Amino acid sequence: MADAPYVKKPAAEPPPDEGLPPWMATFADMVTLLLCFFVLLLSFANMDIMNFRTLMGSIRDAFGVQTERPEATFAAYSPTRLERQGVKLDSDQKAVLDLTMQLRALMEQQEELKRSVGVSAEREGALVRVDSATLFKPGQAALTAEAPQLLDNVLKVLREYNFNCVIRGHTDDQEGAGGTGPYASAWELSAARAAAALHYLVAKGGIDPRRMKAVGYADTRPLVPNDRPEDRARNRRVEFMFHRPDTETW
Repeated sequence: MADAPYVKKPAAEPPPDEGLPPWMATFADMVTLLLCFFVLLLSFANMDIMNFRTLMGSIRDAFGVQTERPEATFAAYSPTRLERQGVKLDSDQKAVLDLTMQLRALMEQQEELKRSVGVSAEREGALVRVDSATLFKPGQAALTAEAPQLLDNVLKVLREYNFNCVIRGHTDDQEGAGGTGPYASAWELSAARAAAALHYLVAKGGIDPRRMKAVGYADTRPLVPNDRPEDRARNRRVEFMFHRPDTETW
């Protein structure tokens, strides 16, 4: 019987190296360098508080967290929504829109204020327009018992936002005219009303007086012609104009 052919045994494989595979060290170095790169980018970035608030509002809405402001108001004035529609906004415009959202939400919480208060975003800032009857009796400059309901909302905004505020008093063509009542003219009446609102905000809220101004315009800036009683009622108003603190002429 022939002998079986000789079969060479395969050489034994070398034992594997201990520890992680070599490529893992290179990968870990790359990830560490990327992490350092993004940390440096974050440290160099200019953090925008308005963008942060908008982002946090979106996160709260996404997780179903209850917010005080009405959803319709947020959708109508959201800076992110405007940007998705192609409207380019700078940081100042975003700040004004964010403030306008908060003001409208505060005023819409109370039915009696919704009928007599208007909120809008203007080129100079955010504007709150209030019927004089909400704050004062006809021909007078003393605040009514209902006035703090609105002025306290203005205080909330002044405490939360670093905006300056100009309070502007307006009359129609009859109120305060001819020296009737305790004021010699509509100029004194409109200025006294603006000053009364300012005094309340500074005295009760502790707001820095350097952030506030009171101006009386009498009947020189009507919204509509003084032809009918309802139009005169619209012209009798007090306005709260919120300006960015870096605005030169506020």
